[in-house]
Amino acid sequence: MSSRTRGRGAAVQAAAPAAARMVVEPAGLRRRLASMLYESLLLMGVLALLFMVPWLVLGIVFGVTPPGWLAWLHVTGALGAYFVWYWRRGGQTLAMQTWRLCIVDAGSGKLPDLRQCVLRYLLAWPSLGLCGVGLLWALIDRDRQFLHDRLTGTCIVLLPGKVGTPR
Repeated sequence: MSSRTRGRGAAVQAAAPAAARMVVEPAGLRRRLASMLYESLLLMGVLALLFMVPWLVLGIVFGVTPPGWLAWLHVTGALGAYFVWYWRRGGQTLAMQTWRLCIVDAGSGKLPDLRQCVLRYLLAWPSLGLCGVGLLWALIDRDRQFLHDRLTGTCIVLLPGKVGTPR
């Protein structure tokens, strides 16, 4: 094999991983907010299964009424398990799959690690709870990211759709 041919083969191999990369763009603010609204509807079903069923069993079968703080702890833990599991599994919750959104590490473009997912979940509570200040942050952020995404080093991107489907 001549040096000229060997050089050309190396260039093709080096270019192959770059060509295989998926090109994505940051998700728009309206799409992310619509996904959050849809997610809130889906969470009713998640909470019915993970929260109401166990509490009804405790109350009806065993006649036990746990304290209110335990209910809030249970809701927070159940929702945290739901979000962290989906974000770690594929970067998308059920609603995010519908809207073709994915959470990635802002630096590497890979799925966020466990620390980022847990921190994102915990920071999203005050981001939403304090009059939506973390969501309003996106209006002044240079990349239009929510505050909890900015603080955790994550980014929500729009995945490419199938050919012929609307954006």
